[in-house]
Amino acid sequence: MDGKNTSKKPTSNEQSPVSIIKDIEKNTLNGFVGLFFHSLLGVIILTIFIIYPEFGWIINISILGPIWIIYCNSYIMIHPNNGAAILFFGKYSGTVKTEGFRFFVNPLYEKRKISLRIRNFESSQIKVNDVNANPILIGAIVVWKVFDVAEALFEVDHYEEYVQIQSEAALRAMATKYPYDIIEEKDKGGIALSSHQEVVANELQASVEERLERAGIEVLEARISHLAYSQEIAQAMLRRQQASAVVAARREIVDGAVGMVELALEQLNSKDIIELDEDKKATMVSNLLVVLCSETDTTPVVNTGY
Repeated sequence: MDGKNTSKKPTSNEQSPVSIIKDIEKNTLNGFVGLFFHSLLGVIILTIFIIYPEFGWIINISILGPIWIIYCNSYIMIHPNNGAAILFFGKYSGTVKTEGFRFFVNPLYEKRKISLRIRNFESSQIKVNDVNANPILIGAIVVWKVFDVAEALFEVDHYEEYVQIQSEAALRAMATKYPYDIIEEKDKGGIALSSHQEVVANELQASVEERLERAGIEVLEARISHLAYSQEIAQAMLRRQQASAVVAARREIVDGAVGMVELALEQLNSKDIIELDEDKKATMVSNLLVVLCSETDTTPVVNTGY
């Protein structure tokens, strides 16, 4: 042999086996049953010491005493919505989720407790560009809980930090897909971060849950908690929004004024109140539009015929 390492990494077309540690229910006894047998062993130790004072202490110290002490490690207290992963010399043996005072037959188990309660955290406000390359500040609140103790403890390192980092990564990825607001013509009819909160929240929740599934984490809710333009463009975007609002309002006013002018001309013609030639119609339309579209009060001029 030439001593070279013949192992190679799997190519993109090859599937490397992935072993995922999942919860295995661990059977336990009622803690008071174990306490009874533990106390019974203590009585036996004391009885032997009394009956055989000459050599009873040798049996107690060498055999029964160490057993009694080791079995003190067989008890565990599981509070509501808590669980414990059980290890036997570094090997995963199972998970205990039965609440109450529990007892193990094997006293050499290592126990790692974990909370299964609902938790939440608010991400920091991260700076990211939306789909139109506008810098925005965005933050989110994620409500989550552990549903698989073994995955949370043994598939990732520091699962709480993992939840935070992956949630912020999902938030950043989602924010780059949509505009902050519907301002550009190309964005009309689409989804905006500021106006489609439910749609954005559902997508964010699905994205975060997909990233955290390997860690035994269930995402109950994910929602944007802060959304604003970045400071360097906030004033410019505010003026742009104001201009868009003014244009929209003007368009609404003009549409209404044109309809009123059209109605006035139809009424005059249908009731034969006055006959208007094209020049007079143009003058009347111009005057009505000025009156209806002006932001200030107009001063009427009465034609007396002189």
